[in-house]
Amino acid sequence: MSQPPLKPEELTVPVPGGDLAVLRWPADQPGAPTVVAVHGITANGLAWYEIARRLAGRVTLLAPDLRGRGASRSVAGPYGLARHADDVAALVAALGAGPVTVVGHSMGAWVTALTAVRYPELVRRVLLVDGALSFPLPEGVREEDALAAVLGPALARLSMTFPDRAAYREFWQRHPAFDGSWSDGIDAYTQRDLVGAEPELRSSCVLEAVQTDGAQVLLDREAAGAVHRLPCPAELLWAERGLLDEPQGLYDHQRIELSGLDGDRVPAALVPDTNHYSILWGEAGADQIVRRLLADVSAAG
Repeated sequence: MSQPPLKPEELTVPVPGGDLAVLRWPADQPGAPTVVAVHGITANGLAWYEIARRLAGRVTLLAPDLRGRGASRSVAGPYGLARHADDVAALVAALGAGPVTVVGHSMGAWVTALTAVRYPELVRRVLLVDGALSFPLPEGVREEDALAAVLGPALARLSMTFPDRAAYREFWQRHPAFDGSWSDGIDAYTQRDLVGAEPELRSSCVLEAVQTDGAQVLLDREAAGAVHRLPCPAELLWAERGLLDEPQGLYDHQRIELSGLDGDRVPAALVPDTNHYSILWGEAGADQIVRRLLADVSAAG
């Protein structure tokens, strides 16, 4: 069902290399808590549109476009997960919002965990959504091959051009993860990614940023270890299926065990009937995320 457009405020926060673009959905009541939401590797702040809609003003939601993406594409490198964590911390400090809950999806979950480890005074709780866990590669699988498998579809999109906005919309509507679930929010999110002029529109994502960040998701020891050193309460939600809606998701019970996650410190919960994207956009996943964020708000109150 189509929903009324939900337009956030657009802010900028100075960071080394430029001004970071931040989307802000304000709370309805003064003094409401703040949640910072961190998107995935080729996404942008409007990835959190559906979460913002369901939160319905009960918190202030801040969602940056990470450097090298969206309206932050001109923020200079160097890139990397620690740099993104520094940017998230700068955002919280600049807006005087801390300590906050931070929620991250996919690569954003690694950034979220790193932010909590590097800036414990600014983060009081984290929610990790289908990300943040690294686990040993299967025997015989090279790191380079695993990286190519993870980044391949994303890198292919970054090399493409589109004659108009309708063509980009049609490209995403054919994506297996969005099959039958198109919405105004997904449309706004995907359209935010476009830069350039017709007939050569392209993704806003900077190739170097995606390559650097993707390599660190798989290979960086600090990033891999962050989830095991969290100084605050945390929880992981994981999707049943993968990026292309394939049966094997990023995680399963065996992979979570192999990661060495301490389930007492960071409980991990499967969200059934979700894929890597629909855990944010579909009813089942979005409801779980919002329920946990609001439970945290109630506990804080």
